[in-house]
Amino acid sequence: MADRIRFMTHRGKQILLLDFTHCQADEMRLLVAEVQDTITSQPLDSVLAMADFTGADYFGKDLAEHIKKTLVLDRPYVKRAAWVGADTVPHAYYESFKSFSRRELPMFVTREEAMDWLVGE
Repeated sequence: MADRIRFMTHRGKQILLLDFTHCQADEMRLLVAEVQDTITSQPLDSVLAMADFTGADYFGKDLAEHIKKTLVLDRPYVKRAAWVGADTVPHAYYESFKSFSRRELPMFVTREEAMDWLVGE
C-alpha cells in the first residue's frame, strides 16, 4: 500500500500521487487515513495533490463521509488538488465533497492533464 501514496516530480515540481486505482472500499479507507497523515506532515499550503480513482470499485456512504472529513482536515496543507478517473465517484458524493470541504476538485481524464494543471499557474 505504501507505493500508492508517493511524491513524484513533474516539470520540476513535487506532486503527491494518491493512487486509489482499482481499490475496494476497505483498501480505500486505509489509504485515506495514510493520505491524511502524509499531507498534514507537509508545510501549510504546499501540497500539489493528484488523486487517481480509475477503476475504483466502491463508493458507499461510510467511505464518502471518511473522505469528506479528510478533505477538510488536510485543506490547509493543499495548494492545489486534481482528481483523475473520478467517473467512478457518484456525482452526489463528488458535489458533497466540494461543498463540505469548500475546495475545488477539478476532474481530469488522464494523469498527464492533471499534472499539467497542478503545476501550471
